[in-house]
Amino acid sequence: MTDKLNTKEKFRCFGDSPIYIDYHDNEWGRPVHDDRWLFEMLILEGAQAGLSWITVLKKRQAYREAFDGFDPEKVALYGEVKIEELMANEKIIRNRRKIGAAVVNARLFLEIQKQYGSFDNFIWGYVDYKPVTGDWEKLEDMPVTTPVSDKISKDLKKMGFKFVGSTIIYSFMQAVGMVNDHLKSCCVYNEIISENNKP
Repeated sequence: MTDKLNTKEKFRCFGDSPIYIDYHDNEWGRPVHDDRWLFEMLILEGAQAGLSWITVLKKRQAYREAFDGFDPEKVALYGEVKIEELMANEKIIRNRRKIGAAVVNARLFLEIQKQYGSFDNFIWGYVDYKPVTGDWEKLEDMPVTTPVSDKISKDLKKMGFKFVGSTIIYSFMQAVGMVNDHLKSCCVYNEIISENNKP
């Protein structure tokens, strides 16, 4: 029986466990335009700093529960009591700077929504509202930053965002489909291109 979790039948750029394969096949590189989802990925990418993505993926559901479903309006209201509660939560990454950054970033995220109508309008403008397709044969060829991620990082830092270095931002861009960086030989590379080219 062949399905998306059948690693023997399909070549993937990454993924060696069910949770990772599901993320690879169904999320990574696929365009996201929902603001709540964009906020979730921005916070999770920041939480990943210095760690592996699989570590974050395994804690993702706990993060959703701890951070009120990644509702930026709720996270923006977190005070010291809530931050201490999160610091005591063993199911998430207990890093005070990262947790504090999530709160700061939520407040700034709301400001961008007010100014641009949505965070989606703001962030996708950096790629002219069209996904960029990578042209990579092997993972070693793939960049960890680009001039666009440098620009976004610089702009977000000027606004006061935390944990938004260029490497984190490029990972975010890959995660939300601003960039399709699946390898050309990957089982979902052409599928995503086809989806992106639909009118």
